[in-house]
Amino acid sequence: MELRQLEYFTAVAEELHFGRAALRLQMTQPPLSQQILQLERELGVKLLKRTKRHVELTSAGKVFLQEIRHVFTQLERAKDAALRAEMGMLGRLVLGFVGSATFDILPIIVRAFQEQFPYVDLVFHEMSTPMQIEALHHKEIDIGFVRTPVADPFISLCSVHQETCIAVVPKLHPLAQRASISMGDLSTERFILVEREVWPSWYDDILSKCRDAGFSPIVRQHVKEIQTVVGLVAAGLSISIVPRSTAKLHGRDVTYVSIEGEAPRVEMSIAWRTDDNSTLVKQFLDTATGYKKRR
Repeated sequence: MELRQLEYFTAVAEELHFGRAALRLQMTQPPLSQQILQLERELGVKLLKRTKRHVELTSAGKVFLQEIRHVFTQLERAKDAALRAEMGMLGRLVLGFVGSATFDILPIIVRAFQEQFPYVDLVFHEMSTPMQIEALHHKEIDIGFVRTPVADPFISLCSVHQETCIAVVPKLHPLAQRASISMGDLSTERFILVEREVWPSWYDDILSKCRDAGFSPIVRQHVKEIQTVVGLVAAGLSISIVPRSTAKLHGRDVTYVSIEGEAPRVEMSIAWRTDDNSTLVKQFLDTATGYKKRR
């Protein structure tokens, strides 16, 4: 059974006249009649009742016509889906992200992408930057929201956000009353920091800025998430340095204080496999770079 035979039958069934159906199909009547007979032989049922003056559908023909129309509808949907996929408007994109990306950049870019490509299924996995790089290599994710710098010849990067860091202190801490502080003002404090293996560049920058201010920080606790840092500071255990966007976590028991002079800085970039030429990845990168230009 061929698709053109179904098209031929549909034309005859709708016209109920072989001559008009042949004209509609831009063919002659004899081969049209032969194709319908061949279709009936393949199915093993009579689809049409024919006389010299009249053509009508049999009961089997009526049911077959109804089902064929469903087939054609599904074929049109399949063609449309294939076209959307080719244009990057349909499919599945797996994204990795560091938790702090949700404070600012990730929701903005994802929302803009979903507005433009509502039929793309986005899947999210929260993981550290090193874990994302590994996941990209193993093709477990397609895009990563990572903290840079990242040195990897097989990974491409696009910086989308940079920000300075600020101090976070308990609400009743003496420094909470200050409009701003210097790095040197933290020399006698005990720190809570995100583990170096989670965010190596930021960890090293904090230690470097402390040394520039003339001291080595006393680290009381290492944690894996910035949210945990804020929670422990709120408990009055220590102080910390966090990206400015963290201030969107409105803890009732902490105060965020600006740092004067050369404060630590952080950068958020989008990462992808350099050899990944998929349309979906390109569309997502276009959305991200479009956001960057508007900032």
